[in-house]
Amino acid sequence: MPEFTNPFIGKVPERKLTHEELIRAIRLDIAAEHEAVHIYMAHAEATDNPVARQILIDVANEEREHIGEFERLLEILTDGEERRWRDSGRREVNEMIAGISSDEDETTADGRERTVGSLKDS
Repeated sequence: MPEFTNPFIGKVPERKLTHEELIRAIRLDIAAEHEAVHIYMAHAEATDNPVARQILIDVANEEREHIGEFERLLEILTDGEERRWRDSGRREVNEMIAGISSDEDETTADGRERTVGSLKDS
């Protein structure tokens, strides 16, 4: 949510940011872009006005582009460490997906469709 009432938001510090402070600032910028996407898409889903819906979705997509720009900047600022962590996480998910049999995932042993309750019993 906007924090215009906070007098310190947007205030330029009296000194330049350290490298680590800049990295933290970019992480905050990424989070803010994600929040904006969430808000704009919620507004788009909550209206029947086709013009407003189209514009809100378009702006949300522009925010997604900003996320990509900030993520790339973060990779540069962290000498690729950020990318290595993300790649490692992607590999872990791919390994988990590869280990899941789609037949087992969709039905219980007695052939019924899985539900949240049946997953708790697993």
